[in-house]
Amino acid sequence: MSSAASLSGASGRYASAIFDLAKSSGVLDAVASEFDALGGVLKDSPELADVISSPAYSRDAQGAVMASVTQKMGASDLTGKFVGLMAQKGRLALLPEAIRGFNVLLAEERGEETAEVISAKPLSEMQRNALAQNLKSSFGKDVKIDASVDPSLLGGLIVKVGSKMVDASLKSKLERLELAMKEH
Repeated sequence: MSSAASLSGASGRYASAIFDLAKSSGVLDAVASEFDALGGVLKDSPELADVISSPAYSRDAQGAVMASVTQKMGASDLTGKFVGLMAQKGRLALLPEAIRGFNVLLAEERGEETAEVISAKPLSEMQRNALAQNLKSSFGKDVKIDASVDPSLLGGLIVKVGSKMVDASLKSKLERLELAMKEH
């Protein structure tokens, strides 16, 4: 059984189960690639995210939608069955968290760190690579970037690696300036 110290709850159990199955079947890289694609689809499609999280849709309807999605992606049998099982058990709302948990276990297996990066605008490939290199030199490990966008930051970045966080967003700088001005 893999180490799931940082994983908890049902999503952690699902992440550990699919990780262990993929590893023992020798398809860890394939499942990781499929989960990256599936996670991207869930992030980019609010409609799909609504289908998997809304109790208004039956388990069968959710399962049918997700079976169609995984089939169109060309996902492996293991990934398709895993998503189908989550639908059958009424746990599809936990899929994004299970994917994140899987990625934590994968990074641990590969000796990597995952950095959650939130920026005001999407990062270019060059920016992602430069950030990954800077983080690698800071942490001494390869760093996988999990990027998301929050336009309310106005500019800059928020970077979280493990328990460390660096908030270099313009929004936070303005809030600190406002606080400093109120104190004087």
